[in-house]
Amino acid sequence: METGGCLCGKIRYKFDREKIVSAGHCHCNDCQKITGSGKATIVFVPTENLEINNKYKIYSVIGTDGTNVHRGFCPDCGSPIISYVTEQPNLRFIKAGSLDDSTWVRTESSFWSTSACEWDPVDINLPSFPYNP
Repeated sequence: METGGCLCGKIRYKFDREKIVSAGHCHCNDCQKITGSGKATIVFVPTENLEINNKYKIYSVIGTDGTNVHRGFCPDCGSPIISYVTEQPNLRFIKAGSLDDSTWVRTESSFWSTSACEWDPVDINLPSFPYNP
């Protein structure tokens, strides 16, 4: 089982690595804002495969592509942990930086390349999509 959580330890989660869908870099403007960086690296985990020990705070927005995006973070330390969209109820997006050990993560694609920052460009060695695939 893979484990992770927030900076203060209040939020902890676990999932079976063998059941993940993939991992990728999202360069959308919202992910840039939520990470304070040029992109968010996320691991796509089936909802049924994810266990979270505590309630996290949700901030919801309408994404650039019109989806209902929900971002979960620790109410105490503010660490971003999880995201999901209403339109894909069977999938959760775990922030790779919140994993206890992220050495196994292999990103397979980049998306929202149209909004990638010049100072944090899209990895040209990965398949890239201008928007959500």
